[in-house]
Amino acid sequence: MERRGEETHITTEEARSGEGLNVVRWVLLISLVLAIGALTVIWVTGALITPQ
Repeated sequence: MERRGEETHITTEEARSGEGLNVVRWVLLISLVLAIGALTVIWVTGALITPQ
């Protein structure tokens, strides 16, 4: 952080708290894949167990 008179200038990393956007994308992608996989397993096992 740098002060120039009355103004305070901060870098992009300081404004983002040091976290990049790629971390959020990976968390969302992994959780989406896990949710799709879990729902698929529930659907398939339900279809196999239920009598026709």
